[in-house]
Amino acid sequence: MATEENSQPAMKEPVGRQLQKARERTGLSTGDVAAAQHLRPSVIQAIESGDYSQIDSELFLKGYVRAYAKQVGLDADAVIADLDQELEPIRQQREQEQEANPLVDIERRRRRKRQLAKALFFLVVLGIAGYLAFTFLVPEQGPAPSEPVTEPESVPEEPAPADAEESAALVEPERSEPVLVASAEEPESTAMEAEAPTVLQPETEAEAPETDQIPAVVQTPEPVLEDPNGLSDVSDSGRLQIRFSDDCWVQISDADGNRLVNSLQRNGDLIDIEGPTPLRVVIGAVDAVESIRFQGEPVDIGGYRVVNNRSEFTLTI
Repeated sequence: MATEENSQPAMKEPVGRQLQKARERTGLSTGDVAAAQHLRPSVIQAIESGDYSQIDSELFLKGYVRAYAKQVGLDADAVIADLDQELEPIRQQREQEQEANPLVDIERRRRRKRQLAKALFFLVVLGIAGYLAFTFLVPEQGPAPSEPVTEPESVPEEPAPADAEESAALVEPERSEPVLVASAEEPESTAMEAEAPTVLQPETEAEAPETDQIPAVVQTPEPVLEDPNGLSDVSDSGRLQIRFSDDCWVQISDADGNRLVNSLQRNGDLIDIEGPTPLRVVIGAVDAVESIRFQGEPVDIGGYRVVNNRSEFTLTI
């Protein structure tokens, strides 16, 4: 118990004083300790006096003290622990001096500026990468939905050409009727003129051929009047099949101007319709069409004009 009580006050002594007492007990001089550690005697004297400012760094100081403690028979770890407690006030004083130094404050500001510059550069690079990703990736996914919005605006105008052609086809036969009537009336007038001189003749056999000619003249326009009925060839029924691989707006009208299809088709949908030809087809997104078959035969859509991924064409038998 007495030894523990005596050793405790010894631990509170400065490290330099502990080392000096241990050196004197072993009968060594400062020169002997300095020679054993390959140091100048002034360094050993500075350690014993607690003047640690003469030593370059705390790391070197701890190395010298550890070797000194082992040389004089002390516990090196315990001596280093006491040295840490002794150096703590010195460390705090050095930190305060550095904080008060204007050069340290300038260096701190420079460090903050460098950190801000790095953060700003990272944000700029991230923004450029996001812009490039948005520019090159988003347009590839977005054109299909825009087609149904723009196409309906032109839908009311599309049937006009078909209606005009139909009305023109119907009007032409009507115009031909007066011509035919005129042609039929002209023989009648000529026949009447021919009858005038025949009345003076006593023979009645000449009148019979003249009256027979009138029906012959009337029958001449009959082949012409049959031409409008030839529209039956145009009204032949045709079957159209279209399969889709993506969203696509489609309008299909028959020869009578009736809209057989006017809707948005989805991926995997199949249109299978039949109606009087010619069939007028409007496709809003050509790249969304997987296949087209008309009357059982494949149709090459590449052979028709495509503008802004939109195509209009007519199929007939």
